[in-house]
Amino acid sequence: MSNLARITPANWPHPADYAAPPTAADRTRWAEADRAARPERLGRLRKRMIQEGVDGYFGLRWEHMRYLTGLPFDESEVAGSGDSGKFMVGLEDVWVLADSRYTIAVQRECPDATLYEIELQLVDEWPGLVAKSGVSRVAVEAMTIPHLTWERLRAATPGIELIPVEGWVEADRQHKEPSELERVAAACAISDRALAALLPSIRQGVTEKDLALDLEWRIRTGGADRLAFDVACLSGAEAALPHGAPGLRPVKSGEVLLFDFGAQVEGYRSDMTRTLFVGEPRERDLEVYRMVAASQDIVFDALGEAVSSAQRGIALPAGPSFDHMARDLITGDGRFPAYGHGLGHGIGLATHELPGLGRRSADVPLPDRTVFSVEPGIYMEGEVGVRIEDLVIVDVEAGLVERITNFPRDEVVVGI
Repeated sequence: MSNLARITPANWPHPADYAAPPTAADRTRWAEADRAARPERLGRLRKRMIQEGVDGYFGLRWEHMRYLTGLPFDESEVAGSGDSGKFMVGLEDVWVLADSRYTIAVQRECPDATLYEIELQLVDEWPGLVAKSGVSRVAVEAMTIPHLTWERLRAATPGIELIPVEGWVEADRQHKEPSELERVAAACAISDRALAALLPSIRQGVTEKDLALDLEWRIRTGGADRLAFDVACLSGAEAALPHGAPGLRPVKSGEVLLFDFGAQVEGYRSDMTRTLFVGEPRERDLEVYRMVAASQDIVFDALGEAVSSAQRGIALPAGPSFDHMARDLITGDGRFPAYGHGLGHGIGLATHELPGLGRRSADVPLPDRTVFSVEPGIYMEGEVGVRIEDLVIVDVEAGLVERITNFPRDEVVVGI
């Protein structure tokens, strides 16, 4: 089992233990790095386009908008933006669609792209867009476009061939540039500081919702642009819901308290889960926690060995292999059920992206210079739930396996 320390109020982590929030200079440097990287990103996409025999790529996903054009949309903006932000990549140029609400933003944020002003629905604008861009065979992000829209676009331009594609840009985005990794790490540090600052507020009787709101406030005022996703705070048996929502349940002594949360910095996200102990831990809960920590440790050890082997020319293992080793450790022990979700996921502009470390993930080698979560758990309905989630950078060239969520994984006791 993992060699875990007991952390009580006398030796709690302090917000000052973690990196300071990003400065204005950091943010400027990251923006400049993105703009410098976009020609190479587009170049890799165009290489794929040529290989696949298409001369246009029509993008709809907000992560791809930001990655390839610079338009800083996310899921909250896309919900009300209509067709603005969608983009066409040709073999030479890029066009970004925008209605009157977004024309200034596109001109400001996408200086290397051409604004394509729209007033009508996409199907009505489509003939003009394909004529302007000069494309004839267009790859379309098929996982995002509604079927009805696809059929209407095809009918509007019968001479233009639409090719359904998926995974082209997603596969590229899993290989992270240094400035992307810096932003994920900065978001992690904000989360670390926020949880450390919250610890004194955790006491018996306070509700899950109150703690979730308190943690959100500390994230937002601690350097984050926004949350990566809504804060989960679950106490006692409710912690057995892997994606439960905080309620009006009061925190009680002798129970666990699970937080799942993340920050967002210049578009890039963090994701961390910590399970704390309120008052004196129950022995059964400690055993569950130690088993989860051990299943995480076996993955960290295997990743270190894999990177050493990769430096000698051996491909990194596939994501599912790490899921199997963590799951097998739990099931082999025989006392507790293993988690039903995947072991981990990539993270960056989206909270969940490639690479995947689950049983259903692609059986292909992990990419180099990437970042992903390792988050095993044990969930016992009506009794207790424990998950520990950390983000890990893997960089073969640097010989690096680095955990960038630094809040302790030890047995943290609160509410006493």
